Amino acid sequence: MTTTDTPNNAPSTDDSATTGAAPAASASNVSAPKGALAGVLAGAAALASGEFVAAAASGRPGPVTAVANRVVDEAPVAVVDFGKAVFGLADKEALIAGTLIISFLLAAFFGVVAARRSFAGGALGIAAFGAVGFWAMAVDARSSATAGFFIALVAASVGIGVLALLLAATRGPIMQDFIAKATAESEGREYVPAVTNGSVSRRTFVGWSGAVAGLAAFGALAAGNLRNRFSATEARAQVQPGTLAIPDDVIDMVAKADASPVAGTAGISPAVVPNDEFYRIDTALLVPQVDPDGWTLTIDGMVDTPLTFTYEDLLERATMTAPVTLSCVSNEIGGSLVGNAIWQGVPLTELLDEAGIDPARATQISSRSVDGWNCGFPTDLAYDGRTAMVAVAMNGEPLPIEHGFPARLVISGLYGYVSATKWLDSITMTTLEDFNGYWIPRGWSKDGPVKTQSRIDTPGRGQAIVAGANTPIAGVAWAPSRGVERVEVQIDEGDWIEADLGEALGIHSWRQWRLDWEATPGDHRIRVRATDGDGVTQTETRTAPAPNGASGWHTINVRV
Repeated sequence: MTTTDTPNNAPSTDDSATTGAAPAASASNVSAPKGALAGVLAGAAALASGEFVAAAASGRPGPVTAVANRVVDEAPVAVVDFGKAVFGLADKEALIAGTLIISFLLAAFFGVVAARRSFAGGALGIAAFGAVGFWAMAVDARSSATAGFFIALVAASVGIGVLALLLAATRGPIMQDFIAKATAESEGREYVPAVTNGSVSRRTFVGWSGAVAGLAAFGALAAGNLRNRFSATEARAQVQPGTLAIPDDVIDMVAKADASPVAGTAGISPAVVPNDEFYRIDTALLVPQVDPDGWTLTIDGMVDTPLTFTYEDLLERATMTAPVTLSCVSNEIGGSLVGNAIWQGVPLTELLDEAGIDPARATQISSRSVDGWNCGFPTDLAYDGRTAMVAVAMNGEPLPIEHGFPARLVISGLYGYVSATKWLDSITMTTLEDFNGYWIPRGWSKDGPVKTQSRIDTPGRGQAIVAGANTPIAGVAWAPSRGVERVEVQIDEGDWIEADLGEALGIHSWRQWRLDWEATPGDHRIRVRATDGDGVTQTETRTAPAPNGASGWHTINVRV
């Protein structure tokens, strides 16, 4: 029988025999699987402790969120687009999961290095990963270098300590070994590690591994609970209900639209989308929880007088109410990343005029979120008559937290990536040449006017329809700041037929439409197109969302 070439001709792992004596574990004779498991558990403990400390420190981003944020900010455009295409609206969850998976794979590697090669090498790897977390937190808009250093130090220390603990557990009972070593040192004797039965060492390692896994899970859960302490939900609920009541004339207008025969079509999008159904697109992996008591909005840059407004200031001045359709530039033809709501807030031009600006000189309005995201659009668009406001309410309620509480920008006719800053922190007047918003260096157009679009809501794609039935074809069309003048439907290669339009909520809002169809047996293609208030009909030419919004006619196929 031969053995591997290890020191003293010893077996290559600590548990190669189940009876008799086994040599003490060292950096060269702990099995790779045990080392990997020790590394993964050390990584889990490090991340959980980092997230716990970050959550306790006023809900700051922890290492996982901070690193994932940096991936979003630094990744090539192609990578970001691939993630959106593959994961859709679950891209944030997928990014967090991917960050964790990569972290655990690295931790497993560091564990193997520590077990089979050099403990110092594995510990250095964990420390290096902690340094990455420090950098990510240090540059995060909601953290600081000081907080990032402390959080990373705690996380790395815990990770290295747990790795040492678990590797020591492969030798058998840790406390007995510790006491024996201390006793030997106190008596001036040389300490010789006890030789432990392999089954005993396995039980010790499994026991300590289970304890570490449980503590890491508890730490992660506790971190989540701590973050809930900083939720803005309670502060939002304290806004007096009557403060943001929708004016009667707007209520009557919406009621009239809802009473339209077109609006009563089963499956059609509502004239006003409820808050909990409104689409959400942003780069925030951790939704900002802003306490309005300590929050202010600053207007600065190329202004005569920099100004600061509190939340109460904006509530008192929220005199503008308007239905406005918002759309994400990433929305595909026929997609759901568009919605209409009743917004209330302060006219943006009112605040800018109070600060004192020269639109001919300060040619761009840039804005920044509390989490560091930013964008900008030409100043003259705020003054051309479109709805432009610092919004504080949505559909008669304070802004939902995920939609920007306590304040956000709502600019009609512009895609969100150049205008719709949520969790608004500041508005800075600058020039078109001196500032590019977050998405511009990533390949998107600097100008972002919303294109005239229409969508078929019903029937659904591939839906089976009964022949001879009076089948409604219905949906919505939008051209914010221009309005919808006409919607037409084409079935197969037939003529374009003008659809009935629902009641208009204004030129900034989408409009419902409907066409009744006597379906004939067979497979059919249905297409829709809209013409805006400027008399421009949306183009048939189909383009992808990048770099300035998708175009083309929404087309579905149905079987009768």
